Amino acid sequence: MQLHRLFSAFPAGLPGAGLLLLRAVVGAALVAHGVLCLVSSDRITLVVSVSTALLLLSGGCLLIGFLTPILSLLGGLECLGIVWSWFPFQLLSPFESKLALAPIIAMSIAIALLGPGAFSLDARLFGWKEIVIPPASRPPQD
Repeated sequence: MQLHRLFSAFPAGLPGAGLLLLRAVVGAALVAHGVLCLVSSDRITLVVSVSTALLLLSGGCLLIGFLTPILSLLGGLECLGIVWSWFPFQLLSPFESKLALAPIIAMSIAIALLGPGAFSLDARLFGWKEIVIPPASRPPQD
């Protein structure tokens, strides 16, 4: 499987900075939500520990921009599962309302569709490479 197919482009400049900011906000929110769920749970079951670990993993990887399209969708699905009560979390502020997770879900989908941007680990590992061909040292023979 080639990972180039997961990424359409790696914009730099202001669009890349915008994607970096978007990834940072969503990643920090997912990590914060994972930590709050881990701290607030009086009973840690297998479902709570696995979903908290997935929140922390997807949030941390979004912060550095690693496997961005896959893990942003995973983070969005985790938040969707919390909103639809698939996972038994006790919500703490600032996530008291399940509606507060709606922007995180929307931004996760946007990140998955837009890609990681130039300021990411994905761009360093899987980005487009430039091949420089040095000039010929002698003219070609006819």
